[in-house]
Formats: sequence, C-alpha cells, structure tokens
Amino acid sequence: MSAGALTRTGANGSGAKVWFITGVSRGFGKALAQTLLAEGATVIGTTRSGDSPLGHGQGTLHILPLELTDPAAIRQTVATAFGLGRIEVVVNNAGYGLLSSVEEATEAQIAHLFEVNFHAPRRVIQAALPYLRAQGAGHIVNITSIAGVAPAAGSGYYAAAKMAVEGFSQSLAREVAPLGIRLTLVEPGAFRTDFLSEHSLRRGESDLAAYAETAGAARRRLAEMAGSQPGDPDRAAAAIIAAVRSDSPPLHLVLGPDAYARARQMLDAFSAELETWRHLTLGTDFASGGAPSA
Repeated sequence: MSAGALTRTGANGSGAKVWFITGVSRGFGKALAQTLLAEGATVIGTTRSGDSPLGHGQGTLHILPLELTDPAAIRQTVATAFGLGRIEVVVNNAGYGLLSSVEEATEAQIAHLFEVNFHAPRRVIQAALPYLRAQGAGHIVNITSIAGVAPAAGSGYYAAAKMAVEGFSQSLAREVAPLGIRLTLVEPGAFRTDFLSEHSLRRGESDLAAYAETAGAARRRLAEMAGSQPGDPDRAAAAIIAAVRSDSPPLHLVLGPDAYARARQMLDAFSAELETWRHLTLGTDFASGGAPSA
C-alpha cells in the first residue's frame, strides 16, 4: 500500500467484489461507495486529499489520494489500487460542471474542464486496462451526464467533455468486449447531490445580455433547482450496481425520468430530421459505375 492510503475494515469485508471508484467524497461516488460498503464489498476510493468521508459499514474501505490533473499520479494510484486486490469494477465518477455560454468561457476554464472530465477518466482507463486484460475480466463504468447525450444551452463545454467520454467509451467497448471486459455509460439527469453547489459547478466569468434567454435562463433555472433535484442518489447507486451485476449489462444506462425524457426527445428529433433530409443523405455517392460525375 502506498504512503498516505487510508484503510478501514468492517466485519465482512473480505468476501465481496472489489470496486475502484474515483471521487468518493460526494455525489454518485459517495452514494455508490456507501451502498457497496453496507453490503460488505471492498471499495478502493479516491479523494483529492486522501481523507475519508465514509464509514466502512460491513465492507473494507481503502482511500487513496489522487490529483486528477496529474497523469503520473493517476498511473501510480491505479497501480496501488490493483496491488490491494483483484478489482472487478472501475468507476470513473470524479468530475465537475461548467455553466457558461460557449462564447464566454475562458481558455483556462475549458482546458481544466477537459483535463478533469475527459483526460482523467481516459488516463484511469489506460492505466487499468493492462490489469483488466491480464485478469480476462472486468467492468468499466463511466459516469457521464444526460448533457453528453442531449445537451442544453449553457453547458456546451461540459456537454462536449462528456460527449468525448461517450465517444471514446463506445469505441472502447467494442475493443475490449472480446477480452472479457464490459463497459457501461451512466447518463444521469438531475439528482440531489451537491453537483449544483460551488464544490462541483463552476460558472463563466461574465453574463452577456445576448444570452439571457438561453445560457442565462439555464443558469437561473439550475440555481433555483439546487437542493431540490428530484433524483435520489441512493437509488441511482442501486441502479448502477444492478446494471453491473446483470448478465447483459447495458452500454447506456440513462437515470431519471427527466433524463429519459430528454434522451427520448433527442432521439425522436434526430430520427425525424434524418428522414426529412434522407433525399440529400442518400444522393452523395458517385454516379452509377463508380466514376466521378463531370
């Protein structure tokens, strides 16, 4: 075990699967860890400080410090985690939101957002894959957002980072399926975590009047929603665990009636537009015979 690791063991911690979860100090990571520990599982969680916000329940809890913007630290933490036991499930949970119009976000804000929300989970996965391949089994769970499926105004860069995770995960799922490794994307809507608090949500530095009815409206709506989101994080955790334990786990797990409605609306609109412009879509091949037209 590396220096700085914190370990607590409950009564029945040795007999259940081992989960590695980034960001267990709050949100879905905390709810997931608490649910698993109550069942007697082993959880290897990360927090930025290395301090634990959790009791161990009946399970075994290891907390490792991790700075998500440090590639070397990610590699070392993943190696340390796999040194603690055979990890069956790797959960990329840690991240934060950026609420801003596309025009107003700064270079520094955008770069940091992608470093934490895309490159960190990408690095965790690249570091974990050699161990999972050697095991011939494992399950990667990437927690993205309904914004990564059906973006709204005011979340362009957050949605872009989550879409990046969605894109590379869908490709990765095809690459690792023959190796016995599964992958699930979790796409939640509004849950009553502290995601809308200053701990997990950052805002653009200006507030242009031109975007008052789009990005500005989203900012106001989310501020009003903070603390009263309809989703229950504990039920979300139970749903994620059930999906992972399924004989046929989903690639996409949309969580929450609001997320379902947004996904359904996006898919219906996409399908309708696809058919409306079908005549142009299907008319772009070379003319009959394969030769370019004059």
